[in-house]
Amino acid sequence: MPLSPTARALLPGVALATCAALASIAAGALLPAGSVSPLVVAMFLGAVVGSAGILRSRTVSRRVLPGLALTSRTILRTGVVLLGLQLSVHQLVGLGWRGLTVIAITVTCTFVGTSALGRALRVPALTSLYVATGFAICGAVAIAAMRGVAPGPGRGAREEDSVQAHEALGTALALVTVYGSVAVVAFPAVASLLGLSAEQAGLWIGASVQEVAQVVAAAGALSGAALAAATVAKLARVVLLAPLLTLVSLTGDRRAAAAPAPERVPAARPPLVPGFVLGFLLAVAVRSTGLLPDVVLDAVGVLRDVLLASAMFALGTSVDVVRLVRTGRRALVLGAASATLCAGVGLAATVTLT
Repeated sequence: MPLSPTARALLPGVALATCAALASIAAGALLPAGSVSPLVVAMFLGAVVGSAGILRSRTVSRRVLPGLALTSRTILRTGVVLLGLQLSVHQLVGLGWRGLTVIAITVTCTFVGTSALGRALRVPALTSLYVATGFAICGAVAIAAMRGVAPGPGRGAREEDSVQAHEALGTALALVTVYGSVAVVAFPAVASLLGLSAEQAGLWIGASVQEVAQVVAAAGALSGAALAAATVAKLARVVLLAPLLTLVSLTGDRRAAAAPAPERVPAARPPLVPGFVLGFLLAVAVRSTGLLPDVVLDAVGVLRDVLLASAMFALGTSVDVVRLVRTGRRALVLGAASATLCAGVGLAATVTLT
């Protein structure tokens, strides 16, 4: 059956992103556990392609950019929806009110505190938002999901604004990778030094470390009990991605409505809650029924990883690494402060409540 003109236009870009995703997942499997997420590897590959100027050719860009745009939006959101199948209400209940309170306090303080620190350091607002989201929730996936609802340059935006938006994304992704890698080494050492129980150490790590792979590596270095506690805590933290995205989306809508008339851009009113956020919550509900067999969940997990890695590659192609390196000093300080804040609040809440 011949492909439609639309499918033919999208296929090259989608195929490129998919191949890059598979290569990134394979590379991630060869690296030390928890050192670098395959999603970050995919982002790096995309940044290399974008910075090398390969896509600046009119012929190449015309063939691959439509598919890359689809991947960075629609495919990304599909991956986020499938992420919900990792979680169940039963896992959340198992943490108890103390564990859930630790996670809620850590996420809230990290997000609000990082946003305030970003303003104090005069870091661009979008960069601060991405960094706050990545450190508070779940690293690269949270940052990429936030891109779908965050205020940013729309149609007809200046090229400079678009470049700054891409730099904000690349900076935040780099920071969660750097400081998350430090956490893999630091958290087990600090937990042992303080004499935390396996459950306390796991809860602290799950509530404070950025990437899921980094959480597994850090907690796994302590014990199986710590790893089990950390994994559940991390998944519970991911659930908070949905209300955070909704809150930012609603806040952005109110700001747009309050803008002076010349600054408003006529557009269809967005839904009260982004569709992919509702899909994420529905996926959590489906997982909670317990009706899906493990073989289905495993297959969906593989598909989810490929979709998210493809999206990260597509996003990476718009990042200029050289420009990013030149403009990242204040953001580097913000990342250090955010990582310290998250770890400190998470530790204090864990020791106090458990």
